[in-house]
Amino acid sequence: MQESVLAQFKKNQDIVLLSPTGSGKTLAFSLLVSQLIQSDKSLRTQTLVVVPTRELALQIESFIKKVITGHKILCVYGGHDTKIEKNALREAPAIIIGTPGRIIYHLERNYIHTQDVHTLVLDEFDKSLELGFQEQLQQIVEAFPNIKQKILTSATDLAALPDFVTLNDVIKIDNLDSENNKPSIIYKKVVSPVQYKLKSLFNLLCMLGDQKILIFCNHRDAVDHISELLDDRGLIHDIFHGGLEQRDRELSILKFRNNSNRILLTTDLAARGLDIPEIDVIIHYQLPYKEDAFIHRNGRTARMHAKGEVIVMLKPDDDFPYLPECTEELIIEEDLPLPENTPYSTLYISAGKKDKVNKIDIVGYILQLEGLEKDDIGTIEVRDKDAYIAVKRSVASKIIKEGSNGKIKGNKIKFIRT
Repeated sequence: MQESVLAQFKKNQDIVLLSPTGSGKTLAFSLLVSQLIQSDKSLRTQTLVVVPTRELALQIESFIKKVITGHKILCVYGGHDTKIEKNALREAPAIIIGTPGRIIYHLERNYIHTQDVHTLVLDEFDKSLELGFQEQLQQIVEAFPNIKQKILTSATDLAALPDFVTLNDVIKIDNLDSENNKPSIIYKKVVSPVQYKLKSLFNLLCMLGDQKILIFCNHRDAVDHISELLDDRGLIHDIFHGGLEQRDRELSILKFRNNSNRILLTTDLAARGLDIPEIDVIIHYQLPYKEDAFIHRNGRTARMHAKGEVIVMLKPDDDFPYLPECTEELIIEEDLPLPENTPYSTLYISAGKKDKVNKIDIVGYILQLEGLEKDDIGTIEVRDKDAYIAVKRSVASKIIKEGSNGKIKGNKIKFIRT
């Protein structure tokens, strides 16, 4: 798919790229941006990438920084410190990635230089153009007078684009039906009367054991209700939806990514922007009303040619025409033991990049504690002002007790269990 995009790409011809989730669209448009970006030091911001969610913005920022080097890249999004973003924008980044509301915030205060921006990327454009985003997107498009290249990407198409998204001599690359890109997904169904649905879900989770599971609901209330049940049953999990504070949302994803939990309850907010390749099973506790939402949810598994499983939970009279025919029915077993705890626990310290602290510093500090080994440490994520460290559950208490009150790079350290 990336080769096809590069082969068909021509400057000043807009591109619409349609390809299944997990097939590498971010790499494709990053390669295009790398060809379009200029090394002229007199130019200020050259490329704007607009995405519908904060999580997707952060994923893309991390990815583009690996593909494009030698240029300043900045991510702006709601929930992030506006002062940090304002200061970072003073020396104009070559590439800005952001959510619509936060981009408009900076535009209205003239913090973003618009004159040199020649490339506009609308990632997940079908979502960004849904009702509620259109007015913001129109404001953004009209604020950049010198756009020469538009790149639109998604895993589902739109019948028509609004008038303000005018495309020039467009190249449409559609890989949605490509056999090479089709995810390898096994579909199964659980049929349960509504009064037994929660019990069926709990038993299903016990059946699935230590697999990595994403559970989709249509509403936040359902997520919170199921979470209470799992808490009562002692099943480790996290939740992720728009009603949470941004910090809590990011922490839920971080712990899911570093294997501190294997079960994440969520709304459609997680249907896009989660780049966690090893999700084994998608459970639809509630099915979405539209097929494209079903497609995006399922795109969280079977990514990059891995295999995945999708389980839909149905009431006896449910009828969803988009479900695959001959979906195998799964018979739920009862009275199974709880899945074992996840191997890792996540610890937090209030020191990060702004304090000159990096991953190597943290590993070195932990390993100087008696009895600790490299294998006891999992994924470490260092942010501007803090860091999160996955450690084996068996040594977490030891690190908290013996590692607190020391110093890393002159910063006093206290480990806190998240």
